[in-house]
Amino acid sequence: MTRTWILPVLLVLCGSVVAAGLISTGSPGAAAALLLVFVLLAGVNSPLVFPKSIGALEAQRRSAVDGRPVVFWRSGCMYCLRLRVRLGRGASQLHWVNIWRDPAGAAAVRAVNEGNETVPTVVVAEQSHVNPDPGWVREQLSRSA
Repeated sequence: MTRTWILPVLLVLCGSVVAAGLISTGSPGAAAALLLVFVLLAGVNSPLVFPKSIGALEAQRRSAVDGRPVVFWRSGCMYCLRLRVRLGRGASQLHWVNIWRDPAGAAAVRAVNEGNETVPTVVVAEQSHVNPDPGWVREQLSRSA
């Protein structure tokens, strides 16, 4: 679990250090603005932006029942963030698996990506697609409804 929070925590810490330096030089306004930017970056790279993750086995079971895609992701991945943002509200209808929290999910991703943990990996009807176009994922989601 701590692995998913490393980048957001580092961003807040770095922003705090830089802001403290700016305050000491007499620029509290610039310090506040810069700290806000770092906090926003930390928020965007945190697991909080994504729908609640479930385990890979549970996601696969649910997908078999309802036909909705499974998305394997990890925090800090800009491609995962792009997919999440471009899907908008529809993202909550997918089954999200954080590979840093679920060893079975990480193993499933490595199995289809030549041993690499390349994300986002989207599984639709037992077919894996690495970093697919968000429009295509949206289309797959509408087909499953």
